[in-house]
Amino acid sequence: MMNKFACFAITAALGLACSNAFADESCTKITATGHPAYPVIAFKDGDNIAGAAPELVAAIAKTLKVPLESKDMGTWEEAQAATRDGKADLIFGIYYNDERAGYLDYVQPAFMYDDVAVFVLKGKEFPFKDKNDLVGKKGVTNKGESYGNEFDAFMKDKLDVTRTNGIGEAFEALTSGKADYLIAGYYPGTAEAAKDGLKDKVVPLDQALLTAEMFVAFSKKSPCRSLASGFGEGITTLTTDGSFDGMIKDATSTWDKAQTKN
Repeated sequence: MMNKFACFAITAALGLACSNAFADESCTKITATGHPAYPVIAFKDGDNIAGAAPELVAAIAKTLKVPLESKDMGTWEEAQAATRDGKADLIFGIYYNDERAGYLDYVQPAFMYDDVAVFVLKGKEFPFKDKNDLVGKKGVTNKGESYGNEFDAFMKDKLDVTRTNGIGEAFEALTSGKADYLIAGYYPGTAEAAKDGLKDKVVPLDQALLTAEMFVAFSKKSPCRSLASGFGEGITTLTTDGSFDGMIKDATSTWDKAQTKN
């Protein structure tokens, strides 16, 4: 086996990072978690989280020869708390904000760009060009969601947005008239609407609210955080060679079959 000193010598000559090849000796397994209701990127499947994102991190962990378990930690808030407290080593499908960066090491690059949409009742669409068009209206979104530093600050200061325990409750608030609009990722929003029989009653406005980078991140308390650069290389490879596109297709098929059974 190549030792670390040999690795450093070789990769320094090539201008590459070498630390990704080695995990901390106490990193014997990666406990990963993610959003329990963000199909098809991530969604609860028994005690685990399934979807394209957990499939991506599992493939990378395999190449790094470290076992990985994708575990459901409860709500999205609880998944974030698990990484903050060191109960989970890694979280996938997370946007960046400064508060999260205090307890997470974000893996670069992002593995995808995610559109965030504004959903409304069909027939109650309103002119929408940007976030300023939401001022004066009542909104709703899921607890634990962040949409980046800039929009989070704008939402706090300028908008009237309530938080619900899950996107299903958010759609209930929208359809009952308690909210004029709902903020959610395009993928989970359209999936939840279909699941709840609302796809003919709820529509996303044509203009996306924003497009955010979606990351994998390690807990700063995890002994596996030394693998961040290795995961970055894996993400670069699998998102440029078409592999991740295939994972999205697989996750879509899995999600569709699950909904058919239900």
